[in-house]
Amino acid sequence: MLKKILLMVALAFSVQANEVKKVDTLVLSGPMASVSHPLLRMIDSGALKDVAKNVKFVMWKSPDELRALTLRGKANFIAVPTNVAANLYNKGVDIKLQNVSVWGILGMLTRDKNKKTLADFKGCEIAMPFRGDMPDIVFQEIAKKEGLNPKKDFKIQYVSSPIDAMQMLIMRRVDNALLVEPAISMALRKTHSFPLKLIAPDLYRSADLQKEWGEVFHVEGKIPQAGMATIGKVNPYIVKRFNEEYAKALIWYKTHPQKAGKLVNKYIPMLTPEAVADSISHVQLNDVRAKDAQKDLEFFFDVLKNNNPKIIGGKLPDGGFYR
Repeated sequence: MLKKILLMVALAFSVQANEVKKVDTLVLSGPMASVSHPLLRMIDSGALKDVAKNVKFVMWKSPDELRALTLRGKANFIAVPTNVAANLYNKGVDIKLQNVSVWGILGMLTRDKNKKTLADFKGCEIAMPFRGDMPDIVFQEIAKKEGLNPKKDFKIQYVSSPIDAMQMLIMRRVDNALLVEPAISMALRKTHSFPLKLIAPDLYRSADLQKEWGEVFHVEGKIPQAGMATIGKVNPYIVKRFNEEYAKALIWYKTHPQKAGKLVNKYIPMLTPEAVADSISHVQLNDVRAKDAQKDLEFFFDVLKNNNPKIIGGKLPDGGFYR
């Protein structure tokens, strides 16, 4: 009887797969950060050729570009900060979070090797990307929990992207920055190379914001920061195939850093292969289905809601948000 049931299930999936007509184009979108890199592996390996004739990657460079892509339905699958996805969902946008894959990507980079925690930066100028979005949000919540005033105790200089903040460090316009990988690894590589080595003092990895988050909130040192979402109506079988292949691509990315670095550089030339390879060991990457990450997400969203409800659209998203 059990064999018969299993056979029927297998046949059902087979029929479903055969009934799915290939779409002409699937658009995968994301930033230059680590969350997008498995998408590049999927495209390069032809992982979704059974469901799409063409699969392309569209990079968004700022949260505003991300929101525009989503609102206009210009992508089918998009790598997104979890708070932005929740905000859009609560505003009625047809977006569903499929997974959380980035649990730790934020860190402080400084010229002062004695700075080890966020509190050590009190009174200092800090380059900060994406005002009001993920890096800024996490920084502010940790600072508040540590009894610091983000607006008064730090001299924040907001810039449009992590690459801009990295460039400010390299050009010695600031001595401290909050960055995301692989920008951290790129900055370290660049300042240790000739001729910059002659003019730019050494940079040091400093506070790990995920670790500090865990300490101040008494939870595990990880934050459900980003994952993949679907926009609009996507065939359920295509969604299933995407999730399967993203999980495989993420494992490949984590276990083949040198090849991954070369692959990412092929699609995003501004990211050097060496820096991408370096960054992989410093990022918490783990593919967790959104439904299974709901408890962690709701804790994170609750913290954000208590301080600024607008960040997530005024309320915690309901169960329809999680897939």
